[in-house]
Amino acid sequence: MKLPTILSGPILRKVDSTGIHIWLATSFRLQMKGELYQIHQKEDSTYSYQLLSNHSEVKTIHLGKNLYMNLVKISPVTKSFPSDVLLGYNLLFSNGTKVFDLSDYGLLTPNSPDSIVYGELLYPSFFINSSENSTLLYGSCRKFHGKGNDTLVSGDLLLLETYLDLEKRPHSLFLLGDQIYADDVADPLFSIITKLSKKLIGKREVLSNLDQRLKDEPFSTSINQINGRQFIMKNFCSFTSSSAQNHLMKFGEFAAMYLLSFSPALWEYLQANNMYPTFEEEVANNNVYYMFPNTEPYASERLKEHQKLEARYNEHWEDIQSTITNFTNVRRLLANTPTYMIFDDHDITDDWNLSADWETHVSESPLGSHVVTNGLAAYWAFQGFGNSPEDFDASFLRTMTRYFKKFTVNSSTYHQWKELLTNFQSWHFVAPTVPKTLFLDTRTRRDFDFIPKPIKIGNMMEENLRGPILISDHGWHDLTKSLVKSGWRGNQPLAIASPTPLYGIGLIESVLNSYVYPMRALGIPVDHALDYEAWKYNGKGFSEFLRHIFTWKPSTCIILSGDVHYASSLRTTVQSQSGEEATILQFTSSPIKNMSFAGIWGFLMKSAIWFNTLKRKKKNLQRFCMNDYQMMLQNKNTKTPLLFHWKETIKYLSTSTDSIIETNNNIGLLSLTEHSAQNSLLSYRDFEKHETAFDVVTLKDGV
Repeated sequence: MKLPTILSGPILRKVDSTGIHIWLATSFRLQMKGELYQIHQKEDSTYSYQLLSNHSEVKTIHLGKNLYMNLVKISPVTKSFPSDVLLGYNLLFSNGTKVFDLSDYGLLTPNSPDSIVYGELLYPSFFINSSENSTLLYGSCRKFHGKGNDTLVSGDLLLLETYLDLEKRPHSLFLLGDQIYADDVADPLFSIITKLSKKLIGKREVLSNLDQRLKDEPFSTSINQINGRQFIMKNFCSFTSSSAQNHLMKFGEFAAMYLLSFSPALWEYLQANNMYPTFEEEVANNNVYYMFPNTEPYASERLKEHQKLEARYNEHWEDIQSTITNFTNVRRLLANTPTYMIFDDHDITDDWNLSADWETHVSESPLGSHVVTNGLAAYWAFQGFGNSPEDFDASFLRTMTRYFKKFTVNSSTYHQWKELLTNFQSWHFVAPTVPKTLFLDTRTRRDFDFIPKPIKIGNMMEENLRGPILISDHGWHDLTKSLVKSGWRGNQPLAIASPTPLYGIGLIESVLNSYVYPMRALGIPVDHALDYEAWKYNGKGFSEFLRHIFTWKPSTCIILSGDVHYASSLRTTVQSQSGEEATILQFTSSPIKNMSFAGIWGFLMKSAIWFNTLKRKKKNLQRFCMNDYQMMLQNKNTKTPLLFHWKETIKYLSTSTDSIIETNNNIGLLSLTEHSAQNSLLSYRDFEKHETAFDVVTLKDGV
């Protein structure tokens, strides 16, 4: 069962006029280089290809026994590559005796199922945008067994329509978090991932060296069984995810999940080797964990548990099949679109750094902190490195490489590796797009507010904790430095990619704020069942975001976000106490594949959405922030106080279906001109791409 040579990729990553970065994962070390062409379309609809550069360098990191991560950078021969023209690339490989390219892997054959090219082009293509007229794709939350179709496919179909039309073709793809769900792994995937982990990495990384209890039963067995990790994750790691039955733990497991998420290669390998086990086969091979023993007096409970697990397994497998059917489309989209990625919680674990207590408890758990570090290491290898390669110096690469060589936990190289990733403070970055895009790290640069918040539940009065400040003062300082270093200056347009929206849908947040959040005072851990991490839930953190927008002074500020499992668009004009003004546009797209709003909470949220649509549609909302950071809606009974931090006028935009919100799977499509912004949502159903447009926003002073 030999692994395919190309495990995942090529994925187009950071692109600008000084360098083209292409990411690729392979099962063994290859010598490789890149070539860049300018593509010219002739009058007879054929193409010519002008070689611009074959000057390239490759950084290869040996991640495990059969896993190599490669980042190819193609540099210009002269000063820079041309902008706003169609470019194509190829990768050349050598195993010492033979030179071959992407065509030898069947990836460049036009119109073939495995092709990563559009139409009759010879190579995957893209362009470097320098125009104020630009188009980009963005979204978040893509879960293997999430409900509904994978809307990344609709992005691929859009490129199929527009690949020659650079005025309509997206120049970038922003993935804004939850590219994988490390904490919520489908049952049929679990044994596949654990087998692939050993194949890719080898039988290293002994977790029992971090927690001796894993040597004892039932844990020594359950940790390797479907449905067997919930107790371990809760009690040994101090994690709070309620869906941690199959939580990823080892680096190889994270790596396998990423490879399966980005490419069809390993899925084809699994199918060819008949590695899709049924539930009955998993039970027969003792690969399923049961809480109840199969003996009296538990026989009836065991039977019910068995039936429940079997139904869940089959449901997960059905949802997975709807995802893997379209992986060739996903691979083609990623190969042809400069892609920038930032993490959110599920890339590591649900509730990641939710509170100071969560952070403390996990950091004090050797096993829990190890899992978080593995998640960060995998994020770097499969997502972060390609965003801004220059942020990871030779010392960083040496530390990572030394640990990956042996995976010996509790060694000196292990502690250096863990300290490096735990304390790393440059996960944020500026993407070289037009306008420039500042990607925020809202997970590792947090601060926590211990000033008590008074709450009232019936006749009971309590003091409660406030939500986290998603970026600390030091974090904002580093963001400002990165903006200046990127060449961005005030009075220019600025896009900000925030995994969590700055603005939510008010009534939904009010339901959480008024009814869900106060339950914590009663000891009900609802903050672990529902995401309670919007910027709004800490007025000080929200106001700091606005203060930095006032300080930076962008001509127009565009916030792109995901996370919340719905899509929306709004425009707000904010004024500070001192009279500074800022116009902010926020466009939110979520989920790519993970429709939610099921059960009782889904019913409550859908009801809130319905009432919110009636209340907010076509209306302007007035809001202000008091001196104690309490945010208030202004109406006939409330007036702006003399002392306030800011006040604003919010306008929610409606879709062509006369709604201000979309809860079905979607991916955002933002089109900018000098004087307008048009946000649309792409969906994929009945084997076709569908588009729903929001109201056009007129930009008086230009973008």
